[in-house]
Amino acid sequence: MNAIALGPLLISLPRLYAFGCALLLLLASRYLLGLSSRQHSRWINGLLIFWLVGARAAHVALNLESYSAAPLDIIKLWQPGYHGLGGLLAGLIWSAWALRERLLSMIGAMAMLIGASSLWLVMITLAPWGNNFAIDALPDVTLEDIDGNDVHLPSLAHSGDLIIVNLWATWCPPCLREMPLLEAAAQRDGVSVVIANQGEDLLPIVRYLDEQSLDFRYALRDPQQTLMVQLKTPGLPTTVLFDRQGNTLDVHVGELTRAHLDRWLAD
Repeated sequence: MNAIALGPLLISLPRLYAFGCALLLLLASRYLLGLSSRQHSRWINGLLIFWLVGARAAHVALNLESYSAAPLDIIKLWQPGYHGLGGLLAGLIWSAWALRERLLSMIGAMAMLIGASSLWLVMITLAPWGNNFAIDALPDVTLEDIDGNDVHLPSLAHSGDLIIVNLWATWCPPCLREMPLLEAAAQRDGVSVVIANQGEDLLPIVRYLDEQSLDFRYALRDPQQTLMVQLKTPGLPTTVLFDRQGNTLDVHVGELTRAHLDRWLAD
Protein backbone atom coordinates (compact mmCIF):
# COMPACT_ATOMS: atom_id res chain seq x y z
CA MET A 1 0.00 0.00 0.00
CA ASN A 2 1.13 3.55 -0.63
CA ALA A 3 -0.79 5.10 2.28
CA ILE A 4 -1.72 4.64 5.92
CA ALA A 5 -4.70 5.80 7.95
CA LEU A 6 -4.14 8.11 10.91
CA GLY A 7 -7.57 8.31 12.47
CA PRO A 8 -9.88 9.73 9.80
CA LEU A 9 -6.93 10.96 7.70
CA LEU A 10 -5.48 9.00 4.81
CA ILE A 11 -1.83 9.97 4.30
CA SER A 12 0.36 8.72 1.48
CA LEU A 13 3.62 7.13 2.59
CA PRO A 14 5.84 9.33 0.33
CA ARG A 15 4.20 12.38 1.90
CA LEU A 16 4.65 11.00 5.40
CA TYR A 17 8.32 10.28 4.66
CA ALA A 18 8.66 13.85 3.38
CA PHE A 19 7.19 15.23 6.63
CA GLY A 20 9.68 13.18 8.63
CA CYS A 21 12.67 14.32 6.56
CA ALA A 22 11.51 17.94 6.70
CA LEU A 23 11.22 17.75 10.49
CA LEU A 24 14.72 16.29 10.71
CA LEU A 25 16.04 19.08 8.49
CA LEU A 26 14.26 21.70 10.61
CA LEU A 27 15.75 20.43 13.87
CA ALA A 28 19.26 19.86 12.52
CA SER A 29 19.47 23.24 10.80
CA ARG A 30 18.13 25.07 13.86
CA TYR A 31 21.03 23.92 16.02
CA LEU A 32 23.87 23.38 13.56
CA LEU A 33 23.83 26.28 11.11
CA GLY A 34 24.58 29.04 13.61
CA LEU A 35 21.73 31.23 12.39
CA SER A 36 19.67 33.52 14.57
CA SER A 37 16.03 32.60 15.09
CA ARG A 38 14.97 35.29 12.61
CA GLN A 39 17.47 34.21 9.96
CA HIS A 40 16.55 30.55 10.40
CA SER A 41 12.82 31.21 10.20
CA ARG A 42 13.27 33.27 7.02
CA TRP A 43 15.36 30.56 5.39
CA ILE A 44 13.18 27.60 6.39
CA ASN A 45 9.90 29.33 5.43
CA GLY A 46 11.30 30.35 2.06
CA LEU A 47 12.72 26.85 1.58
CA LEU A 48 9.29 25.32 2.08
CA ILE A 49 7.70 27.61 -0.50
CA PHE A 50 10.48 27.21 -3.06
CA TRP A 51 10.56 23.43 -2.63
CA LEU A 52 6.82 23.07 -3.13
CA VAL A 53 6.75 25.38 -6.16
CA GLY A 54 9.81 23.78 -7.73
CA ALA A 55 8.61 20.22 -7.11
CA ARG A 56 5.16 21.00 -8.50
CA ALA A 57 6.54 22.80 -11.56
CA ALA A 58 8.88 19.90 -12.35
CA HIS A 59 6.05 17.37 -12.04
CA VAL A 60 3.79 19.43 -14.29
CA ALA A 61 6.56 19.81 -16.87
CA LEU A 62 7.12 16.04 -16.93
CA ASN A 63 3.38 15.40 -17.31
CA LEU A 64 2.52 18.36 -19.50
CA GLU A 65 0.15 16.47 -21.76
CA SER A 66 -2.01 15.36 -18.84
CA TYR A 67 -2.14 18.83 -17.30
CA SER A 68 -2.80 20.57 -20.61
CA ALA A 69 -6.11 18.67 -20.72
CA ALA A 70 -7.06 20.14 -17.31
CA PRO A 71 -4.87 23.18 -16.47
CA LEU A 72 -6.69 23.90 -13.20
CA ASP A 73 -5.33 20.62 -11.83
CA ILE A 74 -1.97 22.38 -11.52
CA ILE A 75 -3.21 24.45 -8.58
CA LYS A 76 -4.86 21.51 -6.79
CA LEU A 77 -1.92 21.31 -4.41
CA TRP A 78 -3.59 18.74 -2.14
CA GLN A 79 -3.36 16.17 -4.91
CA PRO A 80 -0.26 14.02 -5.43
CA GLY A 81 2.21 15.35 -7.96
CA TYR A 82 5.57 16.65 -6.70
CA HIS A 83 8.96 15.84 -8.19
CA GLY A 84 11.68 15.61 -5.55
CA LEU A 85 14.59 16.66 -7.77
CA GLY A 86 12.72 19.77 -8.92
CA GLY A 87 12.09 20.71 -5.30
CA LEU A 88 15.72 20.08 -4.41
CA LEU A 89 16.99 22.33 -7.20
CA ALA A 90 14.62 25.14 -6.21
CA GLY A 91 15.61 24.73 -2.55
CA LEU A 92 19.31 24.95 -3.38
CA ILE A 93 18.76 28.14 -5.38
CA TRP A 94 16.82 29.69 -2.50
CA SER A 95 19.46 28.64 0.05
CA ALA A 96 22.26 30.13 -2.06
CA TRP A 97 20.39 33.43 -2.32
CA ALA A 98 19.03 33.67 1.23
CA LEU A 99 22.35 32.79 2.91
CA ARG A 100 24.70 34.41 0.39
CA GLU A 101 26.27 36.63 3.08
CA ARG A 102 27.03 33.66 5.38
CA LEU A 103 29.16 31.28 3.32
CA LEU A 104 29.60 28.53 5.92
CA SER A 105 25.90 28.56 6.82
CA MET A 106 24.99 28.47 3.13
CA ILE A 107 27.23 25.45 2.49
CA GLY A 108 25.88 23.69 5.58
CA ALA A 109 22.26 24.43 4.64
CA MET A 110 22.76 23.12 1.12
CA ALA A 111 24.47 19.97 2.41
CA MET A 112 21.63 19.33 4.88
CA LEU A 113 19.04 19.86 2.16
CA ILE A 114 20.79 17.38 -0.13
CA GLY A 115 21.06 14.92 2.77
CA ALA A 116 17.37 15.21 3.70
CA SER A 117 16.32 14.85 0.05
CA SER A 118 18.55 11.81 -0.41
CA LEU A 119 17.08 10.23 2.72
CA TRP A 120 13.56 10.81 1.36
CA LEU A 121 14.46 9.19 -1.97
CA VAL A 122 15.95 6.18 -0.17
CA MET A 123 12.84 5.80 1.98
CA ILE A 124 10.38 5.89 -0.91
CA THR A 125 12.59 3.44 -2.80
CA LEU A 126 13.00 0.95 0.05
CA ALA A 127 9.47 1.56 1.46
CA PRO A 128 10.39 0.58 5.06
CA TRP A 129 6.71 0.37 6.05
CA GLY A 130 6.02 -2.10 3.29
CA ASN A 131 4.77 -1.78 -0.25
CA ASN A 132 3.67 -5.36 -0.87
CA PHE A 133 0.36 -6.10 -2.56
CA ALA A 134 -2.25 -7.85 -0.43
CA ILE A 135 -3.42 -9.80 -3.49
CA ASP A 136 -1.50 -11.04 -6.52
CA ALA A 137 -4.40 -11.22 -8.97
CA LEU A 138 -8.06 -10.41 -9.41
CA PRO A 139 -9.79 -11.71 -6.27
CA ASP A 140 -12.09 -14.68 -6.61
CA VAL A 141 -15.19 -12.65 -5.78
CA THR A 142 -18.62 -12.42 -7.39
CA LEU A 143 -20.50 -9.14 -6.99
CA GLU A 144 -23.78 -7.81 -8.34
CA ASP A 145 -23.93 -4.86 -10.72
CA ILE A 146 -26.57 -2.16 -10.27
CA ASP A 147 -28.91 -4.10 -12.56
CA GLY A 148 -28.72 -7.19 -10.38
CA ASN A 149 -26.45 -9.25 -12.64
CA ASP A 150 -23.61 -11.32 -11.14
CA VAL A 151 -20.08 -10.39 -12.18
CA HIS A 152 -17.24 -12.79 -11.38
CA LEU A 153 -14.15 -10.59 -11.21
CA PRO A 154 -11.58 -13.14 -12.51
CA SER A 155 -13.69 -13.59 -15.64
CA LEU A 156 -12.85 -10.00 -16.65
CA ALA A 157 -9.31 -11.14 -17.51
CA HIS A 158 -10.77 -13.07 -20.46
CA SER A 159 -11.40 -9.76 -22.24
CA GLY A 160 -7.67 -9.16 -22.69
CA ASP A 161 -8.04 -5.61 -21.31
CA LEU A 162 -6.08 -3.77 -18.68
CA ILE A 163 -8.38 -3.83 -15.66
CA ILE A 164 -8.85 -1.02 -13.15
CA VAL A 165 -10.79 -1.80 -9.98
CA ASN A 166 -11.82 1.23 -7.93
CA LEU A 167 -13.25 1.02 -4.41
CA TRP A 168 -15.47 3.99 -3.60
CA ALA A 169 -18.49 5.34 -1.74
CA THR A 170 -20.86 8.27 -2.29
CA TRP A 171 -19.90 9.82 1.07
CA CYS A 172 -16.22 10.01 0.05
CA PRO A 173 -15.36 13.39 -1.63
CA PRO A 174 -12.06 12.26 -3.25
CA CYS A 175 -13.88 9.20 -4.62
CA LEU A 176 -16.39 11.47 -6.35
CA ARG A 177 -13.72 13.82 -7.68
CA GLU A 178 -11.94 11.01 -9.51
CA MET A 179 -15.09 9.46 -11.02
CA PRO A 180 -14.99 11.50 -14.27
CA LEU A 181 -11.36 10.39 -14.80
CA LEU A 182 -12.34 6.76 -14.34
CA GLU A 183 -15.26 7.12 -16.74
CA ALA A 184 -12.94 8.61 -19.36
CA ALA A 185 -10.51 5.71 -18.84
CA ALA A 186 -13.37 3.23 -19.26
CA GLN A 187 -14.05 4.65 -22.72
CA ARG A 188 -10.53 3.83 -23.94
CA ASP A 189 -9.92 0.77 -26.06
CA GLY A 190 -8.30 -2.08 -24.18
CA VAL A 191 -9.31 -0.85 -20.72
CA SER A 192 -12.01 -2.20 -18.42
CA VAL A 193 -12.94 -0.16 -15.34
CA VAL A 194 -14.77 -1.63 -12.37
CA ILE A 195 -16.20 0.72 -9.76
CA ALA A 196 -17.08 -1.34 -6.69
CA ASN A 197 -19.13 0.60 -4.16
CA GLN A 198 -18.32 -0.30 -0.59
CA GLY A 199 -21.08 -0.92 1.92
CA GLU A 200 -23.91 1.21 0.52
CA ASP A 201 -27.46 0.42 -0.56
CA LEU A 202 -28.43 0.46 -4.21
CA LEU A 203 -30.45 3.71 -4.12
CA PRO A 204 -27.66 6.22 -3.30
CA ILE A 205 -25.38 4.56 -5.84
CA VAL A 206 -27.88 4.76 -8.68
CA ARG A 207 -28.94 8.28 -7.69
CA TYR A 208 -25.35 9.55 -7.77
CA LEU A 209 -24.49 7.93 -11.10
CA ASP A 210 -27.70 9.23 -12.67
CA GLU A 211 -27.27 12.77 -11.33
CA GLN A 212 -23.70 12.94 -12.65
CA SER A 213 -24.58 11.19 -15.94
CA LEU A 214 -21.83 8.63 -15.33
CA ASP A 215 -21.98 5.43 -17.31
CA PHE A 216 -19.89 2.39 -16.32
CA ARG A 217 -20.25 -1.08 -17.74
CA TYR A 218 -19.07 -2.55 -14.44
CA ALA A 219 -20.74 -0.53 -11.67
CA LEU A 220 -20.82 -3.09 -8.87
CA ARG A 221 -22.07 -3.30 -5.30
CA ASP A 222 -19.96 -4.73 -2.51
CA PRO A 223 -22.29 -4.40 0.51
CA GLN A 224 -20.08 -6.55 2.76
CA GLN A 225 -16.93 -4.62 1.76
CA THR A 226 -15.30 -7.88 0.72
CA LEU A 227 -12.77 -6.16 -1.51
CA MET A 228 -11.64 -3.78 1.24
CA VAL A 229 -10.96 -6.79 3.46
CA GLN A 230 -9.07 -8.72 0.77
CA LEU A 231 -7.03 -5.70 -0.29
CA LYS A 232 -6.36 -4.73 3.33
CA THR A 233 -6.83 -1.13 2.29
CA PRO A 234 -6.67 1.57 4.99
CA GLY A 235 -9.38 3.70 3.39
CA LEU A 236 -11.17 5.01 0.34
CA PRO A 237 -10.67 5.58 -2.49
CA THR A 238 -8.45 2.65 -3.39
CA THR A 239 -7.65 1.79 -7.00
CA VAL A 240 -5.93 -1.35 -8.26
CA LEU A 241 -4.41 -1.87 -11.70
CA PHE A 242 -4.36 -5.41 -13.13
CA ASP A 243 -2.63 -6.53 -16.31
CA ARG A 244 -4.31 -8.30 -19.22
CA GLN A 245 -3.96 -11.66 -17.45
CA GLY A 246 -5.51 -10.34 -14.24
CA ASN A 247 -2.26 -10.02 -12.26
CA THR A 248 -1.78 -7.10 -9.87
CA LEU A 249 0.43 -4.36 -11.26
CA ASP A 250 -0.09 -1.50 -8.80
CA VAL A 251 -2.27 -0.31 -5.93
CA HIS A 252 -3.01 3.34 -5.22
CA VAL A 253 -4.70 4.49 -2.02
CA GLY A 254 -6.11 8.02 -2.17
CA GLU A 255 -7.32 10.27 -4.94
CA LEU A 256 -6.11 9.49 -8.45
CA THR A 257 -4.81 12.29 -10.63
CA ARG A 258 -5.06 12.51 -14.39
CA ALA A 259 -1.26 12.30 -14.68
CA HIS A 260 -1.12 9.18 -12.50
CA LEU A 261 -3.88 7.46 -14.45
CA ASP A 262 -2.32 8.39 -17.80
CA ARG A 263 1.00 6.97 -16.65
CA TRP A 264 -0.70 3.72 -15.63
CA LEU A 265 -2.36 3.33 -19.00
CA ALA A 266 0.71 4.40 -20.97
CA ASP A 267 2.94 1.87 -19.21
